[in-house]
Amino acid sequence: MLQTPRGGAGNGTAAEDRRLMSIGAVLNALRDEFPEVTISKIRFLESEGLIEPERTPSGYRKFSPQDVERLGHVLRMQRDHYLPLKVIREHLDALERGERAPLPSLGQPREPGDAWGVSDADEPTAARVGRAELLAAAEIDAEQLADWETYGLIVPLPDGGYDAEAVTVAALVVELGRFGIEPRHLRAMKSAAEREAGLVDQVVAPLRRHRNPQTRAHAEARTKELAGLTGKLHSALVQSALGVRLP
Repeated sequence: MLQTPRGGAGNGTAAEDRRLMSIGAVLNALRDEFPEVTISKIRFLESEGLIEPERTPSGYRKFSPQDVERLGHVLRMQRDHYLPLKVIREHLDALERGERAPLPSLGQPREPGDAWGVSDADEPTAARVGRAELLAAAEIDAEQLADWETYGLIVPLPDGGYDAEAVTVAALVVELGRFGIEPRHLRAMKSAAEREAGLVDQVVAPLRRHRNPQTRAHAEARTKELAGLTGKLHSALVQSALGVRLP
């Protein structure tokens, strides 16, 4: 349970002041578990009221260990449970008040004790979100979502819902839009992602067709591993093409 309030760095002792971290140091501290986190993401979470770091007289952010812990909780709940920021904020605030607050979830939970996420029918479970939940999580309107669907950036499932990764895609499209990058500009990225997915699928397809449930479960783990590697390669190639290196 979270025991300390947000902004816990503000008690003013010299020992605590030495424990305060810059936003760059926080980024490095989180990168091992959350390799995709960025400084803009941390600033966005602050603007949404998820964290309240101290500010120096010159305006620089200073984060306490409690701030970093809370950030980890927020990022973990986004990644593992696909929760809207409002729900995450209310959940953490309740914990800090000492209240019992069961963790809500938008996705279908895995079967108890099943490390691979395989159901009784020996098929992998998949978290899903409804249309209203996606709009709330991404903080967009129906017109924007329809536009993104036109360009194939987000694709609804046959039942009208969306896979949970759509929440991440929507958040990134919003963030890129702040830099003037419009959905129509992202069609090339979508096409490249589909080609990469096809390559991964060729590798794991024999495992998915196997009669042994454990082998099929292994295919899902291998898919995630290959997806992570292709994502890192894509990022490295883009950085190389731009002649930059991200922190």
